[in-house]
Amino acid sequence: MVDYHAAGQPTYQYGGNGPGIGDYMAQEDDWDRDLLLDPAWEKQQRKTFTAWCNSHLRKAGTQIENIDEDFRDGLKLMLLLEVISGERLPKPERGKMRVHKINNVNKALDFIASKGVKLVSIGAEEIVDGNAKMTLGMIWTIILRFAIQDISVEETSAKEGLLLWCQRKTAPYKNVNVQNFHISWKDGLAFNALIHRHRPELIEYDKLRKDDPVTNLNNAFEVAEKYLDIPKMLDAEDIVNTARPDEKAIMTYVSSFYHAFSGAQKAETAANRICKVLAVNQENEHLMEDYEKLASDLLEWIQRTIPWLENRVPQKTMQEMQQKLEDFRDYRRVHKPPKVQEKCQLEINFNTLQTKLRLSNRPAFMPSEGKMVSDIHNGWQHLEQAEKGFEEWLLNEMRRLERLDHLAEKFRQKASIHECWTEGKEAMLKKKDYETATLSDIKALIRKHEAFESDLAAHQDRVEQIAAIAQELNELDYYDSPSVNARCQKICDQWDSLGSLTHTRREALEKTEKQLETIDQLHLEYAKRAAPFNNWMESAMEDLQDMFIVHTIEEIEGLIAAHDQFKSTLPDADKEREAILGIQSEAQRIADYNNIKLSGNNPYTSVTPQIINSKWERVQQLVPKRDLALQDEQSKQQSNEHLRRQFATQANIVGPWIQTKMEEIGRISIEMNGTLEDQLNHLKQYEQSIIDYKPNIDVLEQQHQLIQEALIFDNKHTNYTMEHIRVGWEQLHTTIARTINEVENQILTRDAKGISQEQMQEFRASFNHFDKKRTGSMDTDDYRALLISTGYSLGDAEFNRIMSIVDPNNSGFVTFQAFIDFMSRETTDTDTADQVIASFKVLAGDKNYITAEELRRELPPDQAEYCIARMAPYQGPDATPGALDYKSFSTALYGESDL
Repeated sequence: MVDYHAAGQPTYQYGGNGPGIGDYMAQEDDWDRDLLLDPAWEKQQRKTFTAWCNSHLRKAGTQIENIDEDFRDGLKLMLLLEVISGERLPKPERGKMRVHKINNVNKALDFIASKGVKLVSIGAEEIVDGNAKMTLGMIWTIILRFAIQDISVEETSAKEGLLLWCQRKTAPYKNVNVQNFHISWKDGLAFNALIHRHRPELIEYDKLRKDDPVTNLNNAFEVAEKYLDIPKMLDAEDIVNTARPDEKAIMTYVSSFYHAFSGAQKAETAANRICKVLAVNQENEHLMEDYEKLASDLLEWIQRTIPWLENRVPQKTMQEMQQKLEDFRDYRRVHKPPKVQEKCQLEINFNTLQTKLRLSNRPAFMPSEGKMVSDIHNGWQHLEQAEKGFEEWLLNEMRRLERLDHLAEKFRQKASIHECWTEGKEAMLKKKDYETATLSDIKALIRKHEAFESDLAAHQDRVEQIAAIAQELNELDYYDSPSVNARCQKICDQWDSLGSLTHTRREALEKTEKQLETIDQLHLEYAKRAAPFNNWMESAMEDLQDMFIVHTIEEIEGLIAAHDQFKSTLPDADKEREAILGIQSEAQRIADYNNIKLSGNNPYTSVTPQIINSKWERVQQLVPKRDLALQDEQSKQQSNEHLRRQFATQANIVGPWIQTKMEEIGRISIEMNGTLEDQLNHLKQYEQSIIDYKPNIDVLEQQHQLIQEALIFDNKHTNYTMEHIRVGWEQLHTTIARTINEVENQILTRDAKGISQEQMQEFRASFNHFDKKRTGSMDTDDYRALLISTGYSLGDAEFNRIMSIVDPNNSGFVTFQAFIDFMSRETTDTDTADQVIASFKVLAGDKNYITAEELRRELPPDQAEYCIARMAPYQGPDATPGALDYKSFSTALYGESDL
């Protein structure tokens, strides 16, 4: 037999009705020993102890039928101790031999002894042999240690504490006077009074009669079993028919009421803690869902807009490109501004959410892949780059189309003039009039041909110009290049043909030249001088009608100067015209004088005096038209210059204003003037002043639109472009909003963590001292120095732990907000995962799992369903159908594992 006796330890001795703790109720011990073998008491103890054991064993999915037999192998005894203590015992031996059973029972008895209990005369052999007295004594010892010893009421404990608790709870009830744990309970009223005191809706106490104890006892037993989950441990008839009911049985049963009712307050407290934790978690999840949706919508808009901005497919006409420019203006004025606000709001929401998570001791929020604030920032930068590139491409493309339109019109004009000149020339060169002509006619034909060759050489430059323009149109990807190329090729082919025909005719004329007389030199002189003059007039008319395009006042003034230079040559040209006409007049005078009848026009040239006069008059008409066109363009360029200066004046005011405000906001964010509320009010005043300044931006936008509509592409009077102003304005809005949000988060942190204004100022002063660059953040070296200055003794491991808290994204920088969060977190207490697990365990009745029914009973409906939907099935060895794992759920709330 194993003796668990140890000197100096409290003794639980089965031989009386009370434990040896403090030798309470010592006056009843002798009577208890005399009645120890009372069969009625033994029957009551068997039933009560068996029911008590089964109330705990059912948590492990088992039970006993015969208390003498079912504990003999020690297996269920060890399981019972594990359930009621919540601790693991040594691994039992599974053999069927007596030595295996004795070893298992010894393990159980060793565990009881380890809890400070002396077992006298109770050995493993008696339990294995089915000794009823020793088995009941052992179970009573377990009940005393784990169900009664820890009861404490008003500085009394164990049996006295339990008795005092019963007296306090039943004091208001008539016919109830609890003085002990035997005869005071025979009429059943004390049991009903305990239930009615805690659950009045279950018992109609006023209808009970003291002279009907069996009814009273059965009523209490049935209600306790049905509504309080307390198994029926006693029989009403046994109690009534026994002069003195068994005290151990009564104490065991009454202790179940104590634990059931004393746990109600714990359950309520645990439920309240869980409700608080779940409410915070639900609110954070709503914020996370809002962020995800807003981020998804903004990213989808950015991804949809960027391809449109990156589309560089050129249009064929200036009208189509003007429409593209108008669409781009609509994007800038209508579509983009709301998205700028959404981006700013998204960043504010993200910062607020992270602050709330830190304050509630939750892990930082990590958005879905591709939806980080940095992803949105990168996408926005891509959008800005595409937007800038798109605008530059639009302007360049419009310049290109303008240039193409100008070149195409110039090509058509020169081609038309050339085609007009070549009309009939091939037929003229193919004529064989020299075969029947006289000598004078032949000489005239030779001279005429020489004049034609001179004219042909003069037109060579125009043909080369036409080919060069066609080549440039091809290089610039003109949309109607095929028709231009076809027309140019036709002109070149015709030009080659004219050269070949000219050479052939000259050979024919020279062949017969020897037989011909010299023709009239006067006509020849006329023809020689008329042809270049005629070409000069044609070139002058062409130049006077030539289209021009300029972009600055200097360029138009250059064209006006060139035109004035041309006009200064007109008097000399007029003298040349009169001299040429004088030659023709002199020839006619001589013919008239000598009665010579000329055969029509000058045989050496087709340029008649009428043609010269007609073209001269045309030149005279074109000169004032050219003057008017140049004056109109000069007025337009002066107007454009006014627009440039007007925009530059406003831009040179707005640009420095924006930069000054940015610098002022930066100073406010790092200075310590006044309270956080003062800083917040100051920042909001700045924000209002920025909003009030918006009309100046609108005026600048209107001026910029006039400049674009006037196709003005540069401005030498200012270094600020509208793009610079827009970017600065958007950055100013974002900076003031972000700074206000940071101060609001500091206020939220201060109020939530109980940080005083003096502490906040001390934090700011310390941070500013090490923030050398005044950027509102510092690198890891500066932050280490800051922590050391505040009293931290830092090793590498501790510093890395702190950095994982203040810089979870490993950016290498620590903000003032992160510093405040860390300092407040180090000095305040928050709920932990272990506390939530302990609360759930109370609701589960000390089980390692909880059921949906228990959650719905203890928690509000919405939070109960929230838990049921997220708790995984419990997989432990004591799992039952519908069991839920509250431990992994609780740790997941604090980011220690995944649900």
